[in-house]
Amino acid sequence: MTPVLLLVDVQNIYYTTRQAYRRHFDYNAFWAQATQGRRVTRAIAYAIDRGDEKQRQFQNILRGIGFEVRLKPFIQRADGSAKGDWDVGITLDAMLHAEAAEVVVLASGDGDFALLVDHLRQARGKTVEVYGVPRLSAQALVQSASRFIPIEAPLLLGSPGR
Repeated sequence: MTPVLLLVDVQNIYYTTRQAYRRHFDYNAFWAQATQGRRVTRAIAYAIDRGDEKQRQFQNILRGIGFEVRLKPFIQRADGSAKGDWDVGITLDAMLHAEAAEVVVLASGDGDFALLVDHLRQARGKTVEVYGVPRLSAQALVQSASRFIPIEAPLLLGSPGR
C-alpha cells in the first residue's frame, strides 16, 4: 500500500466551503477518499482554538477519524483584526514527515503553499494531491499540485444554505 501523509488547513477549508457552498466539509468522506488503498503515515489537522465547547466536540470528531489535531490560540489584535494561521507549521510538518510518504495530501486553497508543493514534487519526488474549493483556490497552488481534487458535493455535508 502506498504511504500517504495528510495535512489539513482546517480554517481554510471551513471558510472556503462555507463561502462557496454554505456547507461544511465532510472529513469522513475526505479520509475515505484520500486514504483508499493507502497506508496513512501521519494525518494532521491544523485548527485555531477559540476555547468553545462546539469546537472541542469537532476536534474530538477529527481525532476519532484518525487525525492528530494541532491547535493554535486565536489572537484578537487591538485594532480588531485577528491572527491565526498555520502556514509555517504545516510547511514544517510537511518537510519533516514527507520522507515517510510517497503521496502528500494537502487540503487547502491557500496560494502560500505553492512553493511547498513545488519543493515536495521537484526536490523530494513526492506526488502532491491538493484538495480545495475550485473557485477559491489559488491558481498557483492548483498548478503546482500533481493532482488537484475539487471539493464538491461528495465531500460536503448537508444541503446548501443549512
